[in-house]
Amino acid sequence: MLEIIDLFKNELINFFSLHELIKLIDSGNYSSLRTWSGITGALSPLIPFIVVVEIILAFAHKKFRTSEYKITFFIYLFNRIVGRYISFGLVAFCIGLFSSFVIIQGSPTWYWFIYSYIVWEFSHFIYHYLAHKVRLFWCLHSTHHAPETMNLSVTYAHFILEGPYADLIRTSICILAGVPPAMLFAIMFIDGTWGGFIHVGENFIKDARFGLLGKIILTPSHHRVHHARNPLYMDTNFCNLLNIWDRVFKTYQPEKDEISIEYGITRKINAQNFFDVYFGELYYLWKDIVAAPGLLNKLRYIVMPPGWHHSGDHKTAQLIRSAVSYTHLRAHETGRNLVCRLLLEK
Repeated sequence: MLEIIDLFKNELINFFSLHELIKLIDSGNYSSLRTWSGITGALSPLIPFIVVVEIILAFAHKKFRTSEYKITFFIYLFNRIVGRYISFGLVAFCIGLFSSFVIIQGSPTWYWFIYSYIVWEFSHFIYHYLAHKVRLFWCLHSTHHAPETMNLSVTYAHFILEGPYADLIRTSICILAGVPPAMLFAIMFIDGTWGGFIHVGENFIKDARFGLLGKIILTPSHHRVHHARNPLYMDTNFCNLLNIWDRVFKTYQPEKDEISIEYGITRKINAQNFFDVYFGELYYLWKDIVAAPGLLNKLRYIVMPPGWHHSGDHKTAQLIRSAVSYTHLRAHETGRNLVCRLLLEK
């Protein structure tokens, strides 16, 4: 019985990231708060704490539904169990591998920190963009998009191999671009904390556009758009904190009052079934590979975007978005303008 209690206690400590904070309190020496490791250790419980507050607010507003949290927390527990037997050290591996190939040497200055953050955001954009545009990577990322509601527990809903894939892309780019490892870890903490917060639900923050601040940074509103399956919103807002690269690559999309967000992925899914949420996309990829004629088509299913089909009947997000935009444009044309366009098309 005591072992079960200890296990439960340890899991709570792990969930709330309390190890460093407990160590700090036990030591009674708060001078470590002047260091970066001390600050990160003290702030790590912030996101899990907000998750609990969000759930309490949902209860208070009589909007709490177990179904909105059940699968995301089950995924967290599954990843914790699997993680006991599988460990990844890709960040350290990439630092060691690419340090000798650095294109430009960094320095511990404030302006280099800004440069490093912009590089990090670029690397995050690349990883995230590929996760939506390469079918195999989408299989790893889709678990995070499967929930059909938005709340902070969604930040824990990840396929266990997505983290190593993301670290491989982001760390490699940053180290090659001259981001010092110590600065990289600081950026990863800041970006990870903000990346968790932007999943906050409407029970905690109703309108999360943040006014003028939303013109500079990526807000929870932007990330709610990113998690939407509405055609206009699909495959947009790939950045995490600075939305600079979404604007550069034309993937920036603000939330529109007239288009209510529908969360989830486009295929029919049982969002309350762990196996469908966690392994569903891998299963359907395998089915497509098996059914595809020829080796080349089988390989294309792995690397082409979700929705690509060997017959040419593609249903990719880009095509769906373009078709809806065209239909919307045509619906607003009347009389002479429509006649002119039809004549030109002939």
